[in-house]
Formats: sequence, C-alpha cells, structure tokens
Amino acid sequence: MKKTVLLLAFLLCTIYGFSQNALYGVRAGYNISNLDFEPDPTGFANKHRNGFAIGFFGEYSLSDNLAIAPEIQFSSEGANDEGIKLDYLQMPIVFKFKLGDKFAIGVGPQASLKTHDYQDGLKNFAFSGIGGIEYMLSDEFFLDFRYSYGLTNIFDDETELDAINTNMQIGFGLKF
Repeated sequence: MKKTVLLLAFLLCTIYGFSQNALYGVRAGYNISNLDFEPDPTGFANKHRNGFAIGFFGEYSLSDNLAIAPEIQFSSEGANDEGIKLDYLQMPIVFKFKLGDKFAIGVGPQASLKTHDYQDGLKNFAFSGIGGIEYMLSDEFFLDFRYSYGLTNIFDDETELDAINTNMQIGFGLKF
C-alpha cells in the first residue's frame, strides 16, 4: 500500500514538473451512493446513502482538447446501514476530452482508501472506474456530474458477501 501511494505521489510530481499549462482548484459535491449485492441478501433493506465529497485537483493540458486531472478527495459513500457506511480518501485520475470552451467529458480510474475502522470486515482499499461531464459556468467556476462504478468487492474475503459500491456525484468547483 505504501508503495502504491508513493508511486502515485511520484506520478503527480512528475506531471507537475513537466506541465506548462496547468490549472489547480477545489471541488465539492453531493453524493448519492449505494451497494450492489450479488446475490441480494434476504431480510436486508439496502438503502442509498446521501453524503458529500470535497477535494483538491490539478488539471494539466496534454493538447488543445485533452487534459489529465489527478485529484485527492474525501468522499462519504456506501449504503445507509451503519455497518456499511464507507468514508474514503480517493484519488481519481480523470482524462478529460474538451468539447469546445464550455463542455468536457472525462473517464479514468479511481483508487480509494477507507478512512475509518480497519478491522470491520470491509476491505481497506477499493478500485473504481469513473466517468463524468463538466460544464464551465465562467472562466473559473464549473458544475460537473460523475458516476463511479466499483470494480472490487467491498467485503473482506472471510465474509461470504459480494457487493460493489456505486456513486453519483453532483459537484461544483473553482479553477485558478
């Protein structure tokens, strides 16, 4: 785990060092998340969880229409049951394709590290795919919508449950 974090930090520093056209910013969002169980557990009400996300990002232009945007964010996700509320420190790396001056679409991977009890039957590390759209309100302010789909089971191997985390996020941010 330490090697992964070190590698990601090195990647961010390398991108920072070679970028000529960089933007930085802050972003906050509203989450609507849930868990997709396979198979559905009986006698269990799987209710979605409303939460929030807040983070910092860098956006580095690779060409006129392509940018890479690594981010560090805190995100409250999971389901509404007390035992499966998940709070993560996340690192999405979004590849943005600009569609004119106002719109951009993005896709990429997202690594998540659980920020609470580490001996609770839930995995401490998760991996997701993320996609979204961004609309620039002005030169600095933007609105965005993201959807992340978990690629790893959130439960430890000792449990006999399988579930992945899904999350919709509506965000507002500032680029400077």
